[in-house]
Amino acid sequence: MLRQRHFMGFARFATSPSARNYLNITPRHVLTAQQIPNAQKSYQVRAFHSPRRRAQTLNPPVQSLPLFLRSCPRGFIRTINTKPLPQKKSRLYRFVYRSLAYTGFFILVTGGLVVAFFIYDASTYRDDLTFSDIPVSELALNPRRGGPKNLPIAESLVDDEDSHEMSRQKDKPKLVILGTGWGSVAMLKLLHAGDYHITVVSPVNYFLFTPMLPSATVGTLEFRSLIEPVRRIVNRVRGHFLKAEAEGIELSEKLLEVSHLDSKGVKQHFYLPYDKLVIGVGSTSNPHGVKGLENCHFLKTIEDAREIKNKVLLNLERACLPTTKDEERRRLLSFVVSGGGPTGVEFAAELFDMLNEDLLKSFPRILRNEISVHVIQSRGHILNTYDEALSKFAEARFAHDQVEVLTNSRVKEVQPDKIIFTQKDESGATVTKELPMGFCLWSTGVAQTEFCKRIADKLEVQTNRHALETDTHCRLNGTPLGDVYAIGDCATVQNNVADHLLTFLRTLAWEKGKDPETMEISFKEWRGVAQRVKARFPQAADHLRRLDKLFDEYDKDQSGTLDFGELRELLKQIDNRLTSLPATAQRAHQQGQYLARKFNKLAQAAPGMRANQMDYGDIDAAVYKAFEYKHLGSLAYIGNAAVFDINGLSFSGGLLAVYLWRSVYFAQSVSLRTRILLAMDWSKRALFGRGEFFSISILSLASSFLSPSLMRLGEDCTC
Repeated sequence: MLRQRHFMGFARFATSPSARNYLNITPRHVLTAQQIPNAQKSYQVRAFHSPRRRAQTLNPPVQSLPLFLRSCPRGFIRTINTKPLPQKKSRLYRFVYRSLAYTGFFILVTGGLVVAFFIYDASTYRDDLTFSDIPVSELALNPRRGGPKNLPIAESLVDDEDSHEMSRQKDKPKLVILGTGWGSVAMLKLLHAGDYHITVVSPVNYFLFTPMLPSATVGTLEFRSLIEPVRRIVNRVRGHFLKAEAEGIELSEKLLEVSHLDSKGVKQHFYLPYDKLVIGVGSTSNPHGVKGLENCHFLKTIEDAREIKNKVLLNLERACLPTTKDEERRRLLSFVVSGGGPTGVEFAAELFDMLNEDLLKSFPRILRNEISVHVIQSRGHILNTYDEALSKFAEARFAHDQVEVLTNSRVKEVQPDKIIFTQKDESGATVTKELPMGFCLWSTGVAQTEFCKRIADKLEVQTNRHALETDTHCRLNGTPLGDVYAIGDCATVQNNVADHLLTFLRTLAWEKGKDPETMEISFKEWRGVAQRVKARFPQAADHLRRLDKLFDEYDKDQSGTLDFGELRELLKQIDNRLTSLPATAQRAHQQGQYLARKFNKLAQAAPGMRANQMDYGDIDAAVYKAFEYKHLGSLAYIGNAAVFDINGLSFSGGLLAVYLWRSVYFAQSVSLRTRILLAMDWSKRALFGRGEFFSISILSLASSFLSPSLMRLGEDCTC
């Protein structure tokens, strides 16, 4: 406001003769009252420094000048631009102009990115030859023979001299890892490169993202989006990979027997020496003594998913043929899932979504009306390891989708065209029923592999029929300390607190100089025993929170002390409350990370141990703590909805929960490559549907006519 007042005063003063003489303003610079508002913002100041111009100016008294001109140095002129300001364009004009500008900018940026990509792509091709002379050990080409079976011993591998770093770790401790599952990959990603001579042995050369495997069976995801070449992971630690299968272990000589098929299909055997062996071979499906499982499909590997996809599509194609009768069509379109766990529930949900959303786009409408999906569960609810509210929500969701859930049912026999099972009715009586089916998925728990069975038969202490037993440091029971470890589905951590009672009491009695059979402990001493139990068995920590309540509860005679019998009863109750660790991906992942951190600590402490000649005893316990499993939660997809059970918090929902479910698995994906492929597959499903599912391969169509040998050849050529 002050500036505008000064400007108006200057305009009035500019019309006087004295101002014209003082400022040397010609009449063309004088503005009218109508021009002043438009020119208010556009006046400029410039100086005339020539002596002739200064001599022509008058010198009126300063008091006669306006206030804002009194401080203005003489010789300065304020020139007012009389040109009118540009007129504003219309709103439509500005919108079109900005739209074209943004479009042009987008085209330029996109074009630049495309050009940059082609430049990068051109740089990935090589015309020069990449081979050169390399040193190879004679033992790698012609290994010596030995061991109990006089087999070749692979003491040196053909790529030990591929680089200077790899040649330096030839003399490092030999670490052999069996399997390429969750535990093995988690371990490889955390091990320090150069600490060990690492060799990975597995019949498959890729890591499989198993939680998303049901999505691949119906075309929601492509198979390549779930696998990561294991050699890329092994190369990070400059290790070696052998596509072979473990057959047995010679514990006394530290030799692993390995076999592979040569070019003629003949199995060849050799020994692989180790200093530390990690068993992570996974598990197989539990048959539960049911007959006819050769008529079922399993969902463990990428080959299983491909066979399921082809079988479902083949049934749909046969159901469209004019020679197919109504009864046969209904049988072909009856899909049965045996097992109400996460894998079975997610497969049933994915299958129903595909049949409900994409079937009518490619197949006759009659197929949709005659399709039926059934889930057979032996317990009272599906997802019985989850919160009961989530189980009921999943059952209500399946009831809405017309997916039949048969609870309290047990399969007796699987025939090529039907399933025979028993079910308890409302009165508790067992009734035998039959269910026609054209497809059956068997997903009812896990069992030991043949390799694990051979190890368990060799070790007397291995009495568990379902998994190899380890201690809390993941060391295989019955083997020398620090030599053999087992992680993942093939192993279970032994939580026998009561069996170690004598160890705790003898230690305490030795410290007090008393007999453990007659010794009594006070509350203070009980706290010390509890701390030792927690350190040896971390999973018991939750049951040892209120030590005062436990002490008062088992102090039967109210003597203020616990005798041998009372303490034994207390620890036995804790032992009974402990459960086996779940056979899940997150447990295997945590065990792999645990072993990697422990092995890094062992490698770091090795020079000091060698200097002090500490190469015996429980070195693992001295260097690193026992393994403690932390359950991060469970989640499952149930058909355009998802359920979550995380740290006691249970919630479920529709599509928002599905997006959260996808986000969790997206973050857990093993590499950036697989994350990009997952995002692309989900986008393609939204834009184009599961069209890829309905394009069955020539290999699948010819499966009924080709011989088994030709089929195996074709499977090796597919990707």
